[in-house]
Amino acid sequence: MDHRASASDLREAIVAGRLSATEACQAALDRIDRVNAPLNAVVHVDTERALARARALDAGRGVDDPGPLHGVPIALKDNLCVKGVRTTAGSPMLKSYVPPYDATVVTRLERAGAIIIGKTNCDEFAMGSSTEYSVFGPAHNPWALDRTPGGSSGGSAVAVAAGMTPIALGSDTGGSVRQPAAFCGVVGLKPTYGRVSRYGLIAFASSLDQIGPLARSVRDAARLFEAVAGHDPHDATTAPEPVPDLARALTGDIRGMTIGVPRSILHDGLDPDVARLFVEALESYRALGASITDIELPHAEPAVKVYYLIATAEASSNLARYDGVRYGHRTALDATEATLELMYRRTRDEGFGPEVKRRIMLGTYVLSAGYYDAYYIKAQQVRTLIRQDYDRAFERVDAVAVPTTPGPAFRIGERAEDPLQMYLTDVFTVSAPLAGLPAISVPCGFTANRLPVGLHLTGRSFDEGSLLRIADAYERAHAWRHEEPVLPSAD
Repeated sequence: MDHRASASDLREAIVAGRLSATEACQAALDRIDRVNAPLNAVVHVDTERALARARALDAGRGVDDPGPLHGVPIALKDNLCVKGVRTTAGSPMLKSYVPPYDATVVTRLERAGAIIIGKTNCDEFAMGSSTEYSVFGPAHNPWALDRTPGGSSGGSAVAVAAGMTPIALGSDTGGSVRQPAAFCGVVGLKPTYGRVSRYGLIAFASSLDQIGPLARSVRDAARLFEAVAGHDPHDATTAPEPVPDLARALTGDIRGMTIGVPRSILHDGLDPDVARLFVEALESYRALGASITDIELPHAEPAVKVYYLIATAEASSNLARYDGVRYGHRTALDATEATLELMYRRTRDEGFGPEVKRRIMLGTYVLSAGYYDAYYIKAQQVRTLIRQDYDRAFERVDAVAVPTTPGPAFRIGERAEDPLQMYLTDVFTVSAPLAGLPAISVPCGFTANRLPVGLHLTGRSFDEGSLLRIADAYERAHAWRHEEPVLPSAD
C-alpha cells in the first residue's frame, strides 16, 4: 500500500473491498516502525488495540453503514484522552496517567470508522512552538532532521508529512496546528471556537484551545473536521451550529471571492523566501479569479502580547489542579519531613518542565492583585478590538491571507534560550484564536534550501466551508502536497 495514499482513497478502497482495514492498519504500523526512530513523532503505538479494531471493521461487527473514515488509520496528539491508553501531554506530571474515559473526538472518530494507531509527541501541556519541551525529547522535522517541526502539535504534523498516517489530530491554542503544518508541508485547520468539543482535551487555555485536523490535503482535512465537529452536551462551549457537507464546498471555483491582505503587519523581518512565496500565492489567486484587496487590522500589532497575557493567565488557573492529591505525579516524601505545603511544592517542581513553569509564573503575575486590571482586563479589551477588526474586514472580504510564519523551520535548540523569539513565531497565527475564528495553513512552496512554507487563511466565524473552498482551490492549482521528504530510514 502506498504510504502517500489519502484518507479518502483509503476509505474508498476498503469499502470497495480492494483493501482490508487490517492491511491498511498494518501498513501504517509498519511505516511507523521503519521511519519514526529519527523523527520521534509517535511516542506510543497501541498495536494490539489498533489491529483488533481493524479486524472488527473487516468482520463488519457493529458496522451497519461504513463511516466517512472507515478503516482509516489516525494518530492523536498526546493531550487527547483515550480510555485505557496512557496520555501524558508530554509532561512528567502525567507520565503515568491512564484516562478512564474517551475524549468526545475519540468517540466520534470511532463512530466514523477511524482506527486510532497511537499518540504523537507534543510540547508539554501544548505550551511551545517547537515540540522541544516534551518529556519524550524533541521531535524532528522530516524535511531537515536538525530543525524543529514546529509546535505544539509537531508530532502529529510529522506523522502526516512522513506518511505514517494520512491524517492526525492536534490542538491549537495560538497556532499549534497551523504552525507545525507550515513547517512540515501539510495542511492544518483550526476550526471556529466552539465547533469541536474540548471534552477529553487536557486543558491549556480554555477560551482559546481548539482541536483541529492535520492532513496531506484540504479534502482530507475537511473530511476529518466533519467527523469530529458538532455540539456536545459534555462541553458547554460547543455551538449548536449544524456542520455543513463540506465536500460540496470544495468546488475548485473561487471566481468572485475576495481575499484581504493586511500588508501593514507584513514587516521587514519576513524571510525573503516566505515573502516571495506569499506574493506568488496571491498572484495564483488572481489567476483563479479571486480579487485581492488591501485591508487594515489596526489591533493585529499587539496580538502576540495579548495572547501571552490571556493564555498564561488561563494556564496558571488550569494547571493549579495538578497538586499531587487527585491524579498525576506525586513527590516521595520522608514521613519525618512531610507537610502539605512541601508536598505541593515538590510535586509541582518535579512535575512541570521549565517552559510550563515560566508560563505559570507569568500567568499568576498577570492575575495577581494590583496587576489584574492593568494586564488581564486590558488584554481582554484589546481582544475584543481584534475581533471587531476582523468583523469589519469580513464585510468586504471572504478570507484574510498572511504567511503562516515569518520564516521556515528553525534549528532545534536555536531559540530554546530566547523565549521572546520563540513566542514571535506565532505573530501571524494568534489573532484567529483570539477572535475565535477558523483558520487554515496550506502548503505554498519551499525555500531555496527546500524547507516548506505555509499560506495562512482566516475565515468568518462558522464558515469553514468558504475557508476550505479557498484553500482547496489554491491546492488544486499547485503540486506542493505531492512533494515528499526523503527520510534516512525509509525504504
